[in-house]
Amino acid sequence: MRQIDRLLALYGESHQNRTNVAIHTVAVPAIYLVTIGLLWSLPVPEFFARTDVTWAHIVVLPVLYYYFRLSGPIGAAMTLLTIASFAVIELIALSPIPVWQCCFLLFVVMWVLQFVGHKIEGKKPSFFDDIRFLLVGPAWWWTHWLKRLNIAY
Repeated sequence: MRQIDRLLALYGESHQNRTNVAIHTVAVPAIYLVTIGLLWSLPVPEFFARTDVTWAHIVVLPVLYYYFRLSGPIGAAMTLLTIASFAVIELIALSPIPVWQCCFLLFVVMWVLQFVGHKIEGKKPSFFDDIRFLLVGPAWWWTHWLKRLNIAY
């Protein structure tokens, strides 16, 4: 069995309840987005500031590498989500609300929703057993879309 299949099966064990799945369908990509936004907001050394490179740009590289190692289609899908996340962050940056404040608020709200979903499910979040499941969540989210598009992951 491929590692991606094993990880998704384990993740899926605590994501069976329809309400929990619905919550995760919204919260998982939102948490990915706002995590990038929080990293984007961190001050960078002066030599990075002149290049517009942020901590988010630096952190997404090994994250995307991890996804591509699991599965090419998942890696490509996560690259799309990452590009979309950066685009949304740039839009937020145009607003009067600082990116970090907007992202922090959404981060807290989305995690509260996730825990509500797991309370309804009656099972603890997968990442309590293995921290990798924080990265498996977005891959799990994408598999639903890839299946609908009839794309093997």
